[in-house]
Amino acid sequence: GITYLDHAGSALFPESLLKAFTDDLRNNVYGNPHSQNISSKLTYDTIEHVRYRILQHFHTTAEDYTIIFTSGCTAALKLVAEAFPWIPEGTKRPSSRFCYLTDSHTSVVGIRGITASMNVLSVPIKPKEILLSEESRLPAEEQNCTTPHLFSYPAQSNFSGTKYPLSWIQDIKSGKLCPIKIPGKWFVLLDAASYVSSSPLDLGVHQADFIPISFYKIFGFPTGLGALLVNNRIAPLLRKTYFGGGTAAAYLAGDDFYFPRKSIAERFEDGTVSFLDIIALKHGFDVLEKLTGGMEKIKQHTFALAHYTYTVLSTLKYANGAPVIRIYSDTDFSNPDVQGPIINFNVLDENGEVIGFSEVDKMASLYNIHVRTGCFCNTGACQIHLGISNEDIQRNLQAGHVCGDDIDLVDGRPTGSVRISFGYMSSFEDAQTFLKFIIATRLSKSDTEIPFQSSITKLTTESVPDDHPSFNNADKLSPIPHIWDRELRDNSSVTKTTVNWQPPEAKAESIRAAVSETAVPTCRRGGKPITVTNIYLYPIKSCSAFEVTEWPVGNQGLLYDRNWMVVNQNGVCMTQKQEPRLCLVNPSIDLEKKIMVIQAEGMDPISVSLEENTGNRAVICESKVCSHRVKTYDCGEGIAGWFSLFLGRPCRLIRQSSDMKNRSHQKNTKGLASATNISLSLVNEAQYLLINVASILQLKEHISARLEEPLEIDELIRRFRANIVIRAPESFEEEEWAEISIGALRFQVVGPCSRCQIICIDQQSGERNKEFLQSLSAARGRKTNFGIYLMNQPLRSSFPDTLSVGSQVLPVLKENTEIQPPTSSEEKCSG
Repeated sequence: GITYLDHAGSALFPESLLKAFTDDLRNNVYGNPHSQNISSKLTYDTIEHVRYRILQHFHTTAEDYTIIFTSGCTAALKLVAEAFPWIPEGTKRPSSRFCYLTDSHTSVVGIRGITASMNVLSVPIKPKEILLSEESRLPAEEQNCTTPHLFSYPAQSNFSGTKYPLSWIQDIKSGKLCPIKIPGKWFVLLDAASYVSSSPLDLGVHQADFIPISFYKIFGFPTGLGALLVNNRIAPLLRKTYFGGGTAAAYLAGDDFYFPRKSIAERFEDGTVSFLDIIALKHGFDVLEKLTGGMEKIKQHTFALAHYTYTVLSTLKYANGAPVIRIYSDTDFSNPDVQGPIINFNVLDENGEVIGFSEVDKMASLYNIHVRTGCFCNTGACQIHLGISNEDIQRNLQAGHVCGDDIDLVDGRPTGSVRISFGYMSSFEDAQTFLKFIIATRLSKSDTEIPFQSSITKLTTESVPDDHPSFNNADKLSPIPHIWDRELRDNSSVTKTTVNWQPPEAKAESIRAAVSETAVPTCRRGGKPITVTNIYLYPIKSCSAFEVTEWPVGNQGLLYDRNWMVVNQNGVCMTQKQEPRLCLVNPSIDLEKKIMVIQAEGMDPISVSLEENTGNRAVICESKVCSHRVKTYDCGEGIAGWFSLFLGRPCRLIRQSSDMKNRSHQKNTKGLASATNISLSLVNEAQYLLINVASILQLKEHISARLEEPLEIDELIRRFRANIVIRAPESFEEEEWAEISIGALRFQVVGPCSRCQIICIDQQSGERNKEFLQSLSAARGRKTNFGIYLMNQPLRSSFPDTLSVGSQVLPVLKENTEIQPPTSSEEKCSG
């Protein structure tokens, strides 16, 4: 049910690769290749065979290239930076330069950190500038200078899929192209990681000096293994300072004497290589050839899918004629030699405004479509295509945006984009599913009639020539159908009303941001009282709610709220995103008996003591919840068996340890007592989540109009999994509050809750319906916020306070909310 469109991030491994590999491991004993016994000799010989296979794959031989295994492409790049024979500034000889194309991966740009420490200058080159450099050819006498310079560029941009000319390699080495006008000898580092995942690379023709690659980009497995292919003509010039196990022919421990091994590979492969992973590569090449017929067929197949998708996306328009998609590309996707199977874009609304990539990602996840968003570790290309200046990058950082987060718009301008990419496993159906998703979430039926009546058939029949070689072998890669089936036009999701899917607010408050302590408190105007209508706690994270009428409050929130969680066999927290059936598990707390009773349909009830297991058998371990480490202990085999049986997969129940010395899951929140660490349980963001019934009722109107069956208010409330449900006179007025008081308890509002796909899961049945998140986005306009996060101060007394249904809620407004102060002395301000 997954449509995987992030092949540029990682290929997917086929089952046959794993089977061949594990059969190999079962049938052979592989020892450490540095030993001399029979099993070690087998390992050494197999590794040498794999080296040969890699060279063969890239159409070269051991006479021209050496394979140095690394932990990945990044490690290979770092190796080049550290070993290249740089000549620093300040010597009698002309100094070296490191030049790189600005459309390069972070790991390439990062080389300048090493060169700077060596007093070597780095020079960024924009793609357009390199084409103009033919005019700057050096005079013949200056070409005799032997100072080594290094130029790095990607064979294929990981941002846009642009393929830069491989002819540059020879042109630069011969002096025909000169990145900068300086005497010396140029060497070329070709970043091939993205390129070789879907295209053949012939090193017999295009003899770059250094070619770093990562194998998971080609096979999907193994990860953490790459290689540096080094041209043998420069290999003797490489310098190395550190020497690890296996690299020395001889050395003295008590004296400064070291003599390296003769083999370049052994000299640079510090320590024992990842020999079982290297053996897996052999099966990777076998399976790839068997399944696809080779890299040329992969190149044509993936390009055809990208060309088709690009062409259709380019035609999509709103009723007012505005384009739905803005594609960031240097080509028109007409030639697989200049364009790879990557499409980079942003979605626009009817007014031409960019919809943030985080919103697109959320919607795609509802359709089980896996894409990549952000800047893709390629800030240079991101700046070029999105028009982001250097000052913008620095301002965005000051605004709190860092690489890899979900802040997609700053001041209404995009900080990144969306990328889809195809691999050899991709099918026409994958492309179709993605296009249906864009149409279903952006266009009404009337919008789609024009582009899909005449142009699509023409597009698809012209996408791939009938005599194209990659589609003549039926048992290799499946052909692309020439006509877009009627299902896309008649799809039921297209005929529904337009989803007004909008980007989030440009300056959305950080969830962790709290109101400044210096804010002037403004009390809410007099009117109908606000009361607590429901209280829920969730003893086991992501399991069903336990509703109470009154409940003790501890230092982490409601007592026992999210104190337990279910983890998989690797100790990773399971949530309803991965396992919706968790909502069918019903925990309840009996404070008198000091037990938690867990029930589920078809299962015998089972109980867990509320007393912490502090015996010797309790194994304390660290688990991660939303990137924060927490100390936990296992609740035993009995409950593990219960959950494993119900969920149909191995899993265990663990509990957060209350040992304050071991607790590391603490968040420092502004606006609460200065320098106070607020302790959290296994919650995602804050101690409490509050929602307003009035807001629920307004949202219910939007959702009910889209659903065929009536929607119960209680069901909708449960979907939002709040701790405190209140009834206020106005919908969404809670978003204007800075703090609230309920009885003797004072809470700080620390931001809105940005909703994810869990609200699409019916908490009574576990069934999904993506209408809920789409309707929330449409109802809120430009955001998916619903509810507010609350924190409260640690209790001053050792006796827990109590939160009760029916209690009155007294809010304090944010300082910029223009509401008159109360006129009655009875209305007290909690500030």
